[in-house]
Amino acid sequence: MEATPAESTLPLRIADFATLAEALDYAARGTTGYNFYTGAGKLYAALPYAQLKEKARALARRLIGLGVSRGSRVALVADTHPDFMYFFFACQYAGLVPVPLPASIYLGGREAYVTQLNRLLSICQAEIAMAPEDFLPFLTEAAEGLKLQFVGSPKDFYDLDQSDVELRPSQPNEIAYLQYTSGSTRFPRGVMITQKAVLSNLLAILKYGIKVKQADRAASWLPFYHDMGLVGLVLSPMAAQLSVDYLNTRDFAMRPRIWLRVMSQNQTTLSISPPFGYELCARRVRPEQAKDFDLSALRLAGVGAETIRTGPLNQFADLLAPSGFDRRAFQPCYGMAECSLAVSFSPVGHGVAVDVVDSNSLAEAQQALPIENIGDTDPARVKPLINCGVPLPGYEVEIRDDQGQVLPERYCGTLFVRGPSVMSGYFGDLKATREVLTPDGWLNTGDLAYRTADGIVITGRKKDLIIINGRNIWPQDLEHLAEQQPEIRTGDASAFSIMNLQDREQAVMMIQCRESKEAKRADLRERIHSCVQKEYGIDCLIELVPRNTLPRTTSGKLSRSGARKVYLKRVADEQSRVPNEDLYAATLRQRAV
Repeated sequence: MEATPAESTLPLRIADFATLAEALDYAARGTTGYNFYTGAGKLYAALPYAQLKEKARALARRLIGLGVSRGSRVALVADTHPDFMYFFFACQYAGLVPVPLPASIYLGGREAYVTQLNRLLSICQAEIAMAPEDFLPFLTEAAEGLKLQFVGSPKDFYDLDQSDVELRPSQPNEIAYLQYTSGSTRFPRGVMITQKAVLSNLLAILKYGIKVKQADRAASWLPFYHDMGLVGLVLSPMAAQLSVDYLNTRDFAMRPRIWLRVMSQNQTTLSISPPFGYELCARRVRPEQAKDFDLSALRLAGVGAETIRTGPLNQFADLLAPSGFDRRAFQPCYGMAECSLAVSFSPVGHGVAVDVVDSNSLAEAQQALPIENIGDTDPARVKPLINCGVPLPGYEVEIRDDQGQVLPERYCGTLFVRGPSVMSGYFGDLKATREVLTPDGWLNTGDLAYRTADGIVITGRKKDLIIINGRNIWPQDLEHLAEQQPEIRTGDASAFSIMNLQDREQAVMMIQCRESKEAKRADLRERIHSCVQKEYGIDCLIELVPRNTLPRTTSGKLSRSGARKVYLKRVADEQSRVPNEDLYAATLRQRAV
């Protein structure tokens, strides 16, 4: 039997708990819980919160029996499976700190994944580590040379004896979990989130962000090791006693229609996805298939975690209109792991609000001047940006310039946030903590943004910004130009900058390309170069690379800093073969390789 929607006999409590263990204790009094589906859309495991509580408490006694001290880190390779839930909540009851680790072997293969796990285990100083059977060989190899007390599969832990101790769950000021950042601009860091911080964010999300209802039901394909997947679709439903249906991320990537099918059959009301999830569905679902789904109950389709563009969302909404999907269900939001999850939400039921500004003014004066008459404006100057809504209650937001001065509305600068769910710091890294967190609690998000009268507009990551001749150029804009070419798929382009021999910033774009004929490759390079030149008046080096070349972060997003490293290594290898050749010449010749 699957975990059913909430019954009226259990009054809805919206995250008004002191700890996650307390929240689960209450949810366990009802009939709701977590449900797990196969890649064919079939229910294979139902985990009511009552059963989760019972098994998590038993496992907590087994973990304590290993002799680790309170607050020890327990690394969990976070595959989408009931076992992860048992271990995560066992840590809550045992006073231990769970650390979700990626369960994806990215394109670098086994060696890269093992290296990644080894580094993550080292950063958090894990004493216990668990991985599902399929991932255990990688974890075991990664743990070699580290002083872990126990490494094993779920079964290895379940076979341990229970200690006869009274459980002392984590307290409000203790760490609830460590959340690794995605690593899009640097190597991931372990964000320390206290029980008090995450519960405050859950309350704000559920009560003010999505305005949760007792009859709501959620669905998700997001990985459990990502903050949106963990906080948004694991902890939030539990803290509101809702049922939630899961698909494995890999199954979704292969068959995105299954997400729509599961939502249809369970009359899902809540889900959330990065923009590429909606875009993937729009690419894989044929127009004649749309009527086979029923998305009429989906009142909220959250969108966040990366740059939001209206195109993919409009394609999804247009395609799925016959299913009953209402485009007003889209809800842009903004947040980051350092704030537990969410900072701002656009209003429920209002859809996507687009702020159309003058790109020249934004690039040259960092001022977001609205364009009133789009039809009378040079298309090259029209820049549509998504409003991510107002900050949640209790959160303060400031836009500051490089001197730390607060900027007025519609001036672009660095976004600073202060609020009850901001992290206490990066685990074991006081220097990095001091770089982003002020003594009075202001967090430097590293994001560029501006404020309007009715919300926050994110323009990009500060570290990704390309500045040429005093003009600010957002890499996602260059990438979007490349993706307009029929040969290039969304997510196959990564733009960044390097310093040339004249010590000037040079734009570069690495693009994954399936075309093998050099004449066609040369034509594609020239087309993209011409588009960039026309739109932005800059020279951009276009580097076509094989599929599966561009590195990704732990959350699956393309890493521009990683792409830059790959590019510079390729150029360095070329220069070693042809000494005394400058970077630009080496790159031009490398294009023909």
